[in-house]
Amino acid sequence: MISFYAPVKKIYRIVLFLAAVCIAFLQSKAQPVITFRSVVNSTTPGGLLTNPVDVVNAGDNSQRLFVVQQNGIIKVFDQTPTYLGDFLTVTGLTTGGERGLLSMAFHPNYETNGYFFVYYTNANGDIELARYHAPTPAGNTADPASREIVLTIPHPGENNHNGGKLQFGADGYLYFATGDGGGGGDVPNNAQNGTSLLGKMLRINVSGSATGPLYTIPPDNPYLATSPDDNIRDEIWAFGLRNPFRWSFDRLTNDMWIADVGQNAWEEVNFRTAGTTGGINYGWHCFEGTHTYPGSTGCPITGPTVAPLLDYPHDNATGGVAVIGGYVYRGTLNPAMNAHYIFADESSGNVWLLPPGGAAADTIQFKNVLTLISSFGEAENGELYVTNLNGQLYTVDASAGAALPVKLLDFKGAAKTGYNELSWLTSNEVQFRQYEIEYSSNGAQFEQAGVIPAAGGGNYHFTHTVGGGGKLYYRLKMVDLDGKSEYSKTIVVAMNNSELKNFVTPTMVTNGLINVTLSGDYTGLQVIDMDGKTVYRESVTNRTGKITVSLPSVRAGQYLVRLTGNGKQLTQKIVVQ
Repeated sequence: MISFYAPVKKIYRIVLFLAAVCIAFLQSKAQPVITFRSVVNSTTPGGLLTNPVDVVNAGDNSQRLFVVQQNGIIKVFDQTPTYLGDFLTVTGLTTGGERGLLSMAFHPNYETNGYFFVYYTNANGDIELARYHAPTPAGNTADPASREIVLTIPHPGENNHNGGKLQFGADGYLYFATGDGGGGGDVPNNAQNGTSLLGKMLRINVSGSATGPLYTIPPDNPYLATSPDDNIRDEIWAFGLRNPFRWSFDRLTNDMWIADVGQNAWEEVNFRTAGTTGGINYGWHCFEGTHTYPGSTGCPITGPTVAPLLDYPHDNATGGVAVIGGYVYRGTLNPAMNAHYIFADESSGNVWLLPPGGAAADTIQFKNVLTLISSFGEAENGELYVTNLNGQLYTVDASAGAALPVKLLDFKGAAKTGYNELSWLTSNEVQFRQYEIEYSSNGAQFEQAGVIPAAGGGNYHFTHTVGGGGKLYYRLKMVDLDGKSEYSKTIVVAMNNSELKNFVTPTMVTNGLINVTLSGDYTGLQVIDMDGKTVYRESVTNRTGKITVSLPSVRAGQYLVRLTGNGKQLTQKIVVQ
């Protein structure tokens, strides 16, 4: 089983004793309450996972979850989550301890090019970055023979501190953080050595085509060979990391959060705003957390040094011994957690939330929530998941402390001809106002379909007029008389295809023109991109028959054409070439 805290740890200059801080914070502010809900375990189809160490999404609007296992097998689940199969088995690994398959990331254009990348320790124990291809990106299997080695980083002598998280930035470049090479105290001084790729944050431009070099150096990398110091590798984005096993970008702001596993005394969390993440030094091994590391050599260090946002001690009551970085929450199901950064400790099972804009003293601690956490992961819709080395996948749930005065017993939907029927069962409605029904075509951007006033509990029904095929996602926003609200779980309904299936032609648009057939029941026409942004809007009130629409200058890609009005909605996907 993987372990992240072999006796060795971190850097800088602020001391955080989280227990006292947490008490003071609770006295002054209301706080979210964090729980983890198991969604893949021994009772679910597919059964227990085997040492899962990462969970990612493909960014292709499929809402799928890909769970990376240390043994090399990547499993794929739908949003419910239901097991869809084994996506890929990566071979030629060294596994055990901190070695094995550690992460994966999908190319930003995966939906069209089918490329994704994996990070693992190869048969020699070296770190390897490889590219694979899925011939059918919408399918649930990749081609195991398509592997191409992008980069190999020698990792001699020790088997730990491999780092291991791949993430694409908003700039389209691939970032990945490497460990310092293992052992204790970084004796070879890899983290401060510009000729070594160990102990660094790296940034490269990976190819999205079958030809050409597999990677090049982004022109704004801070240590290009044209710089005065040619003894620094061009791939290096930042120095001074020990074992940054899990780190992330804030999907809204592009800020960078790095949780760096420490040495003997301190764990740390680093934060840098977007635009300030390159050309800096996080300080290891001159510092461990905010503290000078005893016996450190090779200091002073390269470049400007930045202190961590916070550190915590090796004490299971107030801290732990192996920090696992998470994400800034940008989902919708847990509004009490909005914009909070979540992280945990693998050993102690403690979990922390840092409120938006908060300093170290604002951190909220939840003690002994779940041990053996190996990673946090983000779904396409911003909801968060947790992998656990005992073989389970959890969702992150957060309430706003006191529960709403309603108990939702059941929520389900069924597709009918031309409409979807939603029903739910409640009890304990006291001082409760209403249910707001929200729907989405992609599980990320929701809009209101209607409102049902509270009736004191019991059975509720709502009819949503739809058309075409595909799926719609539904959730309930439950609102009390004080205006407080909570969301239900999200359900998925596969729409009935019997109403007008293809009201837009052609579906592959090459000349910027589409033909739309109108029934006279609709009042508005929209063209929406996959980010939920409306790129074209037109009134179609009292219009019938076929009309021709000239699309604005939009980039190639997938779009939704939507007719709305009179309580109805009809949606169809097109592809602009």
